[in-house]
Formats: sequence, C-alpha cells, structure tokens
Amino acid sequence: MKVAQADILIVPGYTNSGPEHWQSRWQEKLSTARRVEQDAWSKPVREDWTTRFADCVNESERPVVVIAHSLGVATVVQALPALKKPIKGAFFVAPPEVENPQIRPRHLMTFGPYPREPLPFPSIIVASRNDPFGSFEHAGDIANAWGSLLVDAGEAGHITAESGHGPWPEGTMVFARFLSRLPA
Repeated sequence: MKVAQADILIVPGYTNSGPEHWQSRWQEKLSTARRVEQDAWSKPVREDWTTRFADCVNESERPVVVIAHSLGVATVVQALPALKKPIKGAFFVAPPEVENPQIRPRHLMTFGPYPREPLPFPSIIVASRNDPFGSFEHAGDIANAWGSLLVDAGEAGHITAESGHGPWPEGTMVFARFLSRLPA
C-alpha cells in the first residue's frame, strides 16, 4: 500500500503531540495524514476520545492506517467495537500501562484494561526498554495478545521529542516498510 491509497490517522496521546514530536512531523510529510483532534488533550475522557476516533474512521473515504502514540494506542483499541469500517493496519508506539496505578496521571487508568483478543488487522508495536509510562515486558505481553509484531526501540524513553525522537528516521523506515506490506 502507498500513502496516497490510505487515510492515515495520526492519534496522539495525553496532551497531544507538539510541533517537534515525530507524529507532527510525519503528519506534515504524509500527504493523506490527518490528526484525530480531541477537545480536552490534558483531561482525556475515554468515551469522548474513542468516539472521536471512531467517527474519523467511519467518515474515511480510503482504507484507514493508524499511527498512534501512547494513550492514542489505548484510544484505538478501546474504540474498535464502535467502528463501522475496518482498519487496514496500525502502527502503535509506546503503549502505556493503563492498568498500572503507579503510572501518572492516574486518570489514564480509565482507558484500561486493554482488550486481550487478537486485533482484526496487522499491527506493529514499537516499545522502549526504559519508557516511564510502560514497561517493555508489558508491551510484549499486549503484542502477544493482539498478534502484533513487537519492535524493540532500545532505551528510547517515551519516544517523544523530549527523548530525542523529533524526526525519528528509524521509525519512519519501520513505518514505510509496514505500509508497503499492507495489501492495497
């Protein structure tokens, strides 16, 4: 699949992705990408976020490919029952442990628990070994449950501009390869 054949939905997490974040940079470069905008980036409400995402999928004209970061990952998987159109593939980065009471802010727990069934589309999870919002072991566990390919990003923090992942060329290469393997 090529970029022009898909509606690419950028799904940021808690507090959105700023201008230096790799998601924002990718959105500028990918001609068919658009961000799933939320009304309250710093006060996420599961029902509001998942409804907004489902609306974007259901209104899409082309096959949907998702690029989700952090709480955006939880948003996507929790919205699956509300989708009327299929997702072609998902690129998930830094999924948080939404069931861990040690992770702050605590209200992110309202996005859990994650479903444990295999996802109905191909997916990749890129995870860091020192992410303060989710352990690599947790990412491996949900990748296993969902049937996702797990990509080890090494010690990459939360994979944001603050952790040195503004342009994130390695991520671009992994996404390009993933996209090229999706059937048109």
